[in-house]
Amino acid sequence: MELVTNKTLEKLKYDLVRDGLVSYEDVERAQELADSQKVNIGQILIKSNLISEEKLLKFLENKLHIPYVDLKDYTLDKRCLSYINFNDAQKYKIIPLFKIENVLTVAMADPLDLFAIDKIVEKTGCDIEPVVSAETSVLKKIEEYYKTDSSVGEINIESSENKFDWQEELHNDVLSDEHIQILIRAILKQAILNNVHELFFEHIPNGLTVNFRQGSEIVETGQIPSILVVPFISKLKTLSALDANVCELPQLGKLVFKVDDILLTASISAFPTINGERISLKIYKPPKSLSEIGLSDIQINTIKNAIQNPGIILVCGSSLAGKTHIIYSVLSELRNSNKNIMTIESIAKYNLENINQCELNENIGFNIDKAMRFIEFQSPDLIYFEGITSKSALDYFSSLVFKDKVLITEFLADNMADLNKKLAYNDFEMFKPLISCIIFVHNQDRIEVLDSDDLNKFIK
Repeated sequence: MELVTNKTLEKLKYDLVRDGLVSYEDVERAQELADSQKVNIGQILIKSNLISEEKLLKFLENKLHIPYVDLKDYTLDKRCLSYINFNDAQKYKIIPLFKIENVLTVAMADPLDLFAIDKIVEKTGCDIEPVVSAETSVLKKIEEYYKTDSSVGEINIESSENKFDWQEELHNDVLSDEHIQILIRAILKQAILNNVHELFFEHIPNGLTVNFRQGSEIVETGQIPSILVVPFISKLKTLSALDANVCELPQLGKLVFKVDDILLTASISAFPTINGERISLKIYKPPKSLSEIGLSDIQINTIKNAIQNPGIILVCGSSLAGKTHIIYSVLSELRNSNKNIMTIESIAKYNLENINQCELNENIGFNIDKAMRFIEFQSPDLIYFEGITSKSALDYFSSLVFKDKVLITEFLADNMADLNKKLAYNDFEMFKPLISCIIFVHNQDRIEVLDSDDLNKFIK
């Protein structure tokens, strides 16, 4: 997560002083706190009771000549939600209110964020008319409306029978957007019921196969007929903030859906093949505390001790063992620490409070090489980097230990013998001695934590 700013307030903050609403010293102090806490200055001014939210919003309305709208009891036109996807709404703190002819009126916490407005204009093809609203109100409306309308929706598991079969939804002859969304929801529901965390959609001559990964095997659970393939893929991509019109290039997105009262995230990868796009979907559970995932007090203390000193914390396990879930639990445990914690990920599975999460984006040139070149300027104390992708990346991150950094990464290994075998390769010569702790996820019921003394016995 990058430093959160509000361009409107940054531009007008000294006008607050000129209008006698706050003192110059308060503005300067608030700016320092905003920079250190990585929030915008408006949040600090309000939290510090230096100015009320209502007074601040009225000030912006008068200065910008942009209307202020109180969203508390406001009812949006749900048809407009399709113009701005969930990810953009959250990222830019913007939500559509209504549309008249070609003018889309949107509520924004930061109406001078011209980059955000340009992006929305580009994607919608509409003229944008912004109004000012409280940031908390905008985010609350996003949660309220998008959870049910732009995410897959709610999946009720508790009342389901064990013999649930998603293919029953194919018997519905109505070819509609709502039917396609129900079909997607049914497939995800069966995946959750079957404790499946990875599924694939693959083209065949007469349709699309739906495959679940169960252990080391990929099992076909049914087929989507040809007539539904195009609308199905298009809807799945739209829900995941992918471009439904692009099929010749790889794309990576995020799908949000609700199971009972739990909001789950899935990463979705669309990859072109000679038969058509192959779509892979991985489901991630929300992080729990370290004690909730079954770690003992001794194991938790071992991890906490490793975090206090420079070194590499290696989270190992087989594919889909739950390595990422464990890492997110560790990071969640640290969110209230006074450390600068940063991540480098393909997709941020869940937003972690007070953690600076960074998503790689090849489309704009923000790749692992660019991240390596610039991350040190952010002075991180702890870095989580997702997987080891190359020898140069491995050596670079290893070298950060000598600069007093703590690193967390994941490593694919079926068991300890497999881990020993892989770490014996010359590529890991520099990396191996810097490992201070290993968290080995054998399965969801068995997690092993090794400290530096244990490592001398197990890693040769």
